[in-house]
This record gives sequence, C-alpha cells and structure tokens, in this order.
Amino acid sequence: MERTQSMIRLTLMKFNAMEIKPIKTEKDYNQALERLEIIFDAKPGSTEGDELEVLGILIDQYENENFPIGLPDPIEAIKFRMEQMGYNQTDLANIVGLKSRASEILNRKRKLSLEMIRQLHESLHIPTDVLIQSY
Repeated sequence: MERTQSMIRLTLMKFNAMEIKPIKTEKDYNQALERLEIIFDAKPGSTEGDELEVLGILIDQYENENFPIGLPDPIEAIKFRMEQMGYNQTDLANIVGLKSRASEILNRKRKLSLEMIRQLHESLHIPTDVLIQSY
C-alpha cells in the first residue's frame, strides 16, 4: 500500500512538472498529445499554462514536418471563396472579363492567365501560390 502511494505521488509529480523536450518520434508525439490533453485548460501565465504554450508549438512543428497539408486545387479554391463571399458566376465574370470565360474556368476548360491570377488574388484574396498551381 505504501509503495503504491509512493508510485502515485511520483507519477503525479512527473505529470505536474514541466518536462519539455523535442518531439522526434511518433511515441514522443503521442506522449505530448496526452500531456496537452491533461493541461489543456491551464490558466495563461501559470506554470502549466507556459507548458501548454510551449508544448503546442512543439506539436505544431512536428505536425507540419510529418503531416504536411498540401495547397488546395485552384478551381476548388475559387469555388469555395465564391461561396464564402456569396458570389455567383456573374460575379466571377466581372472579375475575369466575360461570363463565358468564367464558365470555362469553373469547368476547367480554360487555364488561368497571369492577369486572371492577379485579378482573382485582388478580388477574392486567394493566395497566388494556390492559383498558380497546375490543374
């Protein structure tokens, strides 16, 4: 019984102490996620709050390196942004010049020109690195 209580105390001390280290393996990553879940509601400025902030940065870095998210398809990005802004094909035609051109773009029958990319970037605020991709 005494030994069990000592083990529990040591375990609690381990989880309560800030033990930050680089996340190098999937095991490290899973341990970091478990710890993040435990301290998720920590108050900012507290020891656990500081640990939460640092742990979040480390987890984010590991995920960016090991689970990269590619850029969206340019046409899907245009459609998504149009939906967000309540735009229709006529609104897109006002940006790219002609209704037929807007239709061709949305149906992937016309590639985006450099000028169209500039206009779409300015009007829809879609990053140019998304729009310049091939499709």
